[in-house]
Amino acid sequence: MLTLNCTMSGMAGPGPVRWLKGWGSESKTIYDQRTPSSSPRVIRAVSGSQTDLTIHIRNVQPEDMGTYYCVKFTKGNKGEDVLFAHGNGTEVSVQAKPSPPIVSGPEQRERLGESVPFTCTTGGFFPKEIGVKWFKNGNPMTALQPQVTEWWDKTYNMSSTVRVTLQKDDVPSQVTCVVQHSTLPAPLRGSFQLSRVLRVPPIVEVRAEPSSVEVNTTVTFTCLVKEFYPPNMSISWLENGKEMKVKNVSRPSELSRGLFQLRSQVEVQATEEKNGSLITCEVVHDGQAPVNSSVVLWITSVAHGESQMDKGGSELLAWGACQGSCVVSPPEEAAVPGKAPLARRGVGYLCLSPGHSHPLSPLQVRTFCPASSSCGLVSCWRRRSSVGSSSSSSSA
Repeated sequence: MLTLNCTMSGMAGPGPVRWLKGWGSESKTIYDQRTPSSSPRVIRAVSGSQTDLTIHIRNVQPEDMGTYYCVKFTKGNKGEDVLFAHGNGTEVSVQAKPSPPIVSGPEQRERLGESVPFTCTTGGFFPKEIGVKWFKNGNPMTALQPQVTEWWDKTYNMSSTVRVTLQKDDVPSQVTCVVQHSTLPAPLRGSFQLSRVLRVPPIVEVRAEPSSVEVNTTVTFTCLVKEFYPPNMSISWLENGKEMKVKNVSRPSELSRGLFQLRSQVEVQATEEKNGSLITCEVVHDGQAPVNSSVVLWITSVAHGESQMDKGGSELLAWGACQGSCVVSPPEEAAVPGKAPLARRGVGYLCLSPGHSHPLSPLQVRTFCPASSSCGLVSCWRRRSSVGSSSSSSSA
């Protein structure tokens, strides 16, 4: 509340008391003793006094700034108001502190590498001049020119925007807006945690233990989901596209810099019927599209006796993953025993499935596994023969 003091010495004749803001033609009456209800924010300190003309102004606003005059009128011969006396004027300067700054960001999470805007707003301050600075983890940032606008009550509002390119290690980071104004003993601050808008997609890896699998052994498949944020995560295991029952799923554990990792395991009995099965770990992170990683259950033959030899002396080299052709390096032939050769082609690796390879010595064999093919068994054989004669393979 603002108090404007005014006292008069001696006795004045009858006539009203007024307070004017400004003088001359630009003056405005803010209090008139005859109609006090016309100015509800202004009241007399001593009601009815002829010597104490002090007033109180409540709810002071920036528009109240100016020079105020205390004026005493008397009655003229015709009953009109005649100026009797007035003060020298009281200068009123109004200041208003800015509200605590609020920093806002995107309404949804953004991807790594996106340039994301953050806005700092404050209002209700006067005078107009105001300063704003931005920091990320204490380091200064370059922002756009702040926008200052006048409000209906003659105070001002300020809006400032800065852009941040989101990075993988920004989970613990924050941006801070610092506001300086002449009415403040110390700057005001507002902050925004980047973790509220950051999404770091997971890295998904599937491993099989043991890596060399024999028939009727138990294989443990481990899905390691690494370096993701936020921790909202679900994992499913699929065998040839059909969901598997999983008991061992860990909770996300926090890594350094606020990222998370998660581990899930499933056990599979490596029967001959499951040879070539595609084991897939499917991850759904924070409502996004699934991310998959797969391995093929590949059963190898570690020892073969005479029972593994056909009548022509063919030796079983390996089992394949899917229906397809066995292809060997020239001059070897891939063939069904007793039938024409299937193919002649030079290769340098054994392909278990798209993206997977394994060396097979001394004869290099490759199995073709198109995505549309049905899974089954492929056996590649090398015909035992004398030196100088060609060897052949068969597809079972």
